[in-house]
Amino acid sequence: MRLNSDKIFEYICVSFGLGLLILVLLIFYELIANSFLVFAKFGINFLTTAYWEPVKGIYGASPFIYGTFFTATIALAIAYPVSIGIAVFLSELSPRKASQFFSSLIDLIAAIPSVIIGLWGLFILAPIIRDDVQPILKHLSFIPFFQGETQGLSYLNAILVLIFMIIPIMTSIFTEALRNVPRDLKEAMYALGATRYEVIRHVSIPTTRTALLAGIVLAYGRALGETLAVTMVIGNKPNITISLLNPGYTLAAVIANEFLEATDALYVSALIALGLILFSISLTVNLIGAILLKRLSR
Repeated sequence: MRLNSDKIFEYICVSFGLGLLILVLLIFYELIANSFLVFAKFGINFLTTAYWEPVKGIYGASPFIYGTFFTATIALAIAYPVSIGIAVFLSELSPRKASQFFSSLIDLIAAIPSVIIGLWGLFILAPIIRDDVQPILKHLSFIPFFQGETQGLSYLNAILVLIFMIIPIMTSIFTEALRNVPRDLKEAMYALGATRYEVIRHVSIPTTRTALLAGIVLAYGRALGETLAVTMVIGNKPNITISLLNPGYTLAAVIANEFLEATDALYVSALIALGLILFSISLTVNLIGAILLKRLSR
């Protein structure tokens, strides 16, 4: 009976795994089938064209691809060291009760709905960027990142919103990983005369590198696919610019904004093609992350 129960459990688990694989393949197939029309008309130019004018029947995905990677990559680059610092403080330096309190607070922040964060960016961050930050950045206008003027809805606002959304995710993963570092390794380093900084640098961080990479991949995937909050604050204008003060657009935002307005088959096909691109990007990021995790585990 025990053997039969084990076999049944094994079959159930395998069927769930195969079912998930089949579901992903079906989604991929539907996206390809429904985006065929726009690729048949524009070909590879759909990915490289910088113009998006549905009224004229011109569709190009490059501004949205650029905006997606631009906002997510900068947000991740800023959020990563901040998350590492918070995690080290909570796991190594903070008193136990304070660490538990702030860890719970971070988990609560991670659970805030994206629409609430979007409203915060729209009504709080946007006026601050327009009235307080922009006058300061005028003195740095010789730097390409800070050229131009903004009304508050811009790449900068979207990046700040994404930073606020992904820091709790990475911090929770990093903190838990650092807390699980074997105590014997730390005590051995202390016995050799190492300082707390040296223990963190040479023991805690290297030991948890697999978990750190997992947190990065998860946060980057969240930043790439975030829809509602970014849609509310980025300005929704297809721009390819390096200036953080200019409005922009992302793949998820344009799909959310324009899908209900799509009236003809080519327009719908173009939006579904954007969904296919976003799906492919997310899949690729997670696949690369899985490969790197496997190598690090070895």
